[in-house]
Amino acid sequence: MTQQQPHRPSAPPPPPGRRPPAPPPRPAGNGASAEATQHMSVPTRQRPPAPGSGGGTAMKAPPPPAAVAKTPPRGPQRTEGQPSLEELINMANDKGYSDVHLGVGEAPRMRDRGEMMPMDLPVSDVPTFWSWLHEVMSEQEVQQFKDTKEFDGATQYDFARVRINVFDTLTGPAMVLRLIPLKILTMEQLRLPPVFKDISDAHKGLILVTGPTGSGKSTTMAAMVDYINKEHPKHIITIEDPVEFVHKSRKSLIKQREVGQHTLLFDNALKAALREDPDIILVGEMRDKGTVNTALKAAQTGHLVMGTLHTNSAVKTIERILTLYSAEEQDAMRTALAESIVAVIAQGLCRTTDGKRAAFHDILVNTEAMKDYISKGKYEDMAELMRQGEYDGMITMNQALFNLYQEGRITEETALELSPTANEMSQMLRGRI
Repeated sequence: MTQQQPHRPSAPPPPPGRRPPAPPPRPAGNGASAEATQHMSVPTRQRPPAPGSGGGTAMKAPPPPAAVAKTPPRGPQRTEGQPSLEELINMANDKGYSDVHLGVGEAPRMRDRGEMMPMDLPVSDVPTFWSWLHEVMSEQEVQQFKDTKEFDGATQYDFARVRINVFDTLTGPAMVLRLIPLKILTMEQLRLPPVFKDISDAHKGLILVTGPTGSGKSTTMAAMVDYINKEHPKHIITIEDPVEFVHKSRKSLIKQREVGQHTLLFDNALKAALREDPDIILVGEMRDKGTVNTALKAAQTGHLVMGTLHTNSAVKTIERILTLYSAEEQDAMRTALAESIVAVIAQGLCRTTDGKRAAFHDILVNTEAMKDYISKGKYEDMAELMRQGEYDGMITMNQALFNLYQEGRITEETALELSPTANEMSQMLRGRI
């Protein structure tokens, strides 16, 4: 209920010739306090006048910039004195390092031509690590890592593309970053044997590039695709996890797909690729029986398929594929491989005497004689044919290492250390073979 105002007598009329005095300020209605009344009648802060609007000098200055609220940066903040992730990647790129290793409770380390190098940097703490993740991963990707304890992806800077793998450990989360140059090196720059061009010129079949992690498989395959891109009018589809080297269409049309972003499974994308009018299909990794089956089907239906496996020699690659199948299936699969394979290239990397790195290869080319040995499972004969098949471009790892030793690019100790059969290498070094 509204409170009734008390009756006040009317003021007497003013004398003639005088203005009436100004009425006293009315109290605020509805029970407003005197403090609120004072606030209404005396401004405490006013905005400066708009340009060109005049305005008096009684206006107060605007608040200092520090008083303006700022949008907080996304994610947790790294501890003072810790570098940003971009600074670490820049450091690795400037020094020519291939990998950056980060983890909670450890100082950052970097890989220099195969060797781990400790860095003069502070030990990484939890807030700093999570701030690094937010630098290169979306909120959804960070949540994916929290949920699954694994993350595999990639990002790109102006100077390099970076493959990211995040995982959990006993001491806390950790991360490995692989730096991938934006420039794709040619076969000549990589000093690859001339037979690589002949292999890349094939119109159909299966090309396998194998080797352990960090052996340069992706770099070699990128050089082969780049050669095809410059020389042949083909349609190339790549299926990778993640996309590493980024190609631009030149003479060939290139479409690159990333598992997890553009497709859910290797096998699904490979099956779909058969309906996308490809000439060449690159499979980042042939991980399981289903992918191998589809790759062989594509190779047998007139496509050139390129893929990778984690094996240490060309002959063992064929053995590894056959282990995916039961004993009853292996005879048929040996025949399928004999008909489909163009070449198997097993690769390794070694540190050279000048501090750089060089690739050495085990190269199996599927000649008519080799096709017969594959179909019959004669692995020892296959290895012997590779030793004697220089004319067809074949070579064994021992022969490749021995060639590097003769050129003065590696030491005798390095050749023996990396040899798959050290006894044979020892005899080669002593001139007995």
